[in-house]
Amino acid sequence: MGTEHVKIGRWLSTGVVAITLFGLAYPIGEDIIKKQLWGTNFFQFIFLILMFVLTAVSLYFLHNAREAKWRGIFATLTGMGIVILGCQDNVFRRTNEWYISHYYYGITAALLMIFSLAIVKDIYKDKSNRWRNAHIILNCFALLLFMGQGITGARDLLEIGKYKLGG
Repeated sequence: MGTEHVKIGRWLSTGVVAITLFGLAYPIGEDIIKKQLWGTNFFQFIFLILMFVLTAVSLYFLHNAREAKWRGIFATLTGMGIVILGCQDNVFRRTNEWYISHYYYGITAALLMIFSLAIVKDIYKDKSNRWRNAHIILNCFALLLFMGQGITGARDLLEIGKYKLGG
């Protein structure tokens, strides 16, 4: 594949991770404001702010890392940040129906995009095409997850409204 494919792939992968962070920031920020966390639980407030900042910084460093070990480290840190932020109380997860959950589809897709960012340099070095085949298979799976997100997104938005109104 050409350099345009790599540029567009990096841009789209970063976009998915950024959208995931923004999607998590809204309910977490809403919870921080509602509970006035800076006054009631200052440690958790600082922790959440630092998690957002460090996850974004890790994503930035993932883009700039050249060695495989650093790409692995920053991909792991970015993925951990997304998962830890997603586990906060006010994030609507639909855990009892994880197999049709907008949240779980989105987190899984974001983790796959982080993995794609981490292996992009290895794809071109590997002469056996093992990484290329893994990349193709995982991105086909990610495509299915994105389609699932399109289907479950409206339903979960309506469900969140009902949930917040106490229904």
